[in-house]
Amino acid sequence: MAISARPSRRHVLAAGAAGTVTASLGLTAAHAADLPLLGTYDVVVIGSGAAGMTAALTAARQGLSCVVLEKAPTFGGSAARSGAGIWIPNNSVLVAAGVPDTPAKAAAYLAAVVGPDVPVDRQRAFLTHGPAMLSFVMAHSPLRFRWMEGYSDYYPELPGGLPNGRSVEPDQLDGNLLGAELARLNPPYMDVPAGMVVFSADYKWLALAAVNVKGAAVAAECLARGTAAALRGEKPLTMGQSLAAGLRLGLRSAGVPVWLDTPLTDLYVEGGAVSGAVVTRDGTPGLVRARRGVIVGSGGFEHNAAMRERYQRQPIGTDWTVGAKENTGDGIRAGHRLGAALGLMDDAWWGPAIPLPGQPYFCLSERTLPGGLLVDAAGARFVNEAAPYSDVVHTMYDVQDTSPAIPAWLIVDQNYRNRYLFKDVLPTLPFPAGWYDSGAAHKAWTLDALATSIGVPATALRTTVDRFNSQAWRGKDPDFHRGDSAYDHYYTDPSVLPNSCLAPLWLPPYHAFRIVPGDLGTKGGLVTDARARVLREDGSVIRGLYAAGNASAAVMGHSYAGAGSTIGPAMTFGYIAARDIAGAL
Repeated sequence: MAISARPSRRHVLAAGAAGTVTASLGLTAAHAADLPLLGTYDVVVIGSGAAGMTAALTAARQGLSCVVLEKAPTFGGSAARSGAGIWIPNNSVLVAAGVPDTPAKAAAYLAAVVGPDVPVDRQRAFLTHGPAMLSFVMAHSPLRFRWMEGYSDYYPELPGGLPNGRSVEPDQLDGNLLGAELARLNPPYMDVPAGMVVFSADYKWLALAAVNVKGAAVAAECLARGTAAALRGEKPLTMGQSLAAGLRLGLRSAGVPVWLDTPLTDLYVEGGAVSGAVVTRDGTPGLVRARRGVIVGSGGFEHNAAMRERYQRQPIGTDWTVGAKENTGDGIRAGHRLGAALGLMDDAWWGPAIPLPGQPYFCLSERTLPGGLLVDAAGARFVNEAAPYSDVVHTMYDVQDTSPAIPAWLIVDQNYRNRYLFKDVLPTLPFPAGWYDSGAAHKAWTLDALATSIGVPATALRTTVDRFNSQAWRGKDPDFHRGDSAYDHYYTDPSVLPNSCLAPLWLPPYHAFRIVPGDLGTKGGLVTDARARVLREDGSVIRGLYAAGNASAAVMGHSYAGAGSTIGPAMTFGYIAARDIAGAL
């Protein structure tokens, strides 16, 4: 039942074996006899990310008693750190916005993106229950959502793809509603600029604010939102902060306790079914019993170096991920000890990242804006820089053995720097000295000197840039087809013609940024069925055990349908798991 890599229309992925460990029976009743009983609930949920909190909210509103056990001292997990895009076709927000989606289009598109990696019934379950889940969350929490208009599906040319996108994101929420609990919200991956209220869909335009009328208008709107919120005495939250806060408020209203600083040690088995969790609370082990089931939503294993070394392609590192630091695969390993099948362990929600001091920076617009290109160790281009971010990293690994591209280098000129925001550094302003001291950034007045600085052949780099420039002037990229897809044009500059993705590099000094395989989290884990039940290798069900989010093998397989393909399915399968336990599916 483990899902394996397959040749796809975009890449041939290395066959990363999921591997197995000796299965055990978990912690049996005999082993748990001496542990203090911390509580008994109908449903025990492991993890307070989007999957876990949605599952707990659903269980509670189905009349089941529930507790959320969270390893971290904060709630929200990786979802709280994220932009919180949510990809769920045909939801009520999209319908109200007039998005021309249909169930048939969505099914055709998801099937084309995922291919045979994921059973059709799991795809169907996601598409069927996703809209109901989002409506349920809005009915039982203060969360509201906005269509991310124009944020294209990642492969809009495939059957059923939508160039204008299906993704939604949380609307603004007042953090004051959380009271003292606000201090325990996991902080964002990147802070919103002071005094502004920014949505994920705004970042595209903020990057262009210095050169684009709409970009300047969006920046002014973000500032106006922030000013209005301040005058009202609010603490405005957007993106992942809004999502996590809104779900937590829903749990509070439903009377669901969330135990922080309570890591999972093992799963408890009684009568052949998973019947609870062994945790550490206040420094001592204890047992939390589950009458009806345990839902694992504990995240991936991106911060577990041994697991990444075992299951994933090299080079890999735990310091290139932006996932929550507590994600070390605890739930995955606990399920695997019970004989659960694993799938997609070789994969992650990849994206090119710059390893800046302190934490990596996940590149979105920077590699797509016109006036930049990616080169490998030989100084040659190797990929469409504007392709979906997961595809770029898949390619980095695919070519690594023949023409190393880890690290790769993003090369831009000063014309690019004069026009566009880079991370949070305004156009024309110098980058922090630490970027250069760490080797993440380089600057030189000639391409030859830049090549020497980053260790690539100077002649090759000059040749690559010359060829790229000639193609940019014509607006066509016959080598890698940058700009052929509608998606390629999302993070670009519409004032650049004839192709908003392409502009020549001509103005010194030149800049280079080290690019490594970053990720938003791993996407492999416990194999589940259409009801979110965890399966063994032979396809049989481990009674009482469910999984959702990055603790489970993703319904997206080795691909990525659109912005929010992590959180949308995570919330949906958390919802499905709880409804299955309640007998409401």
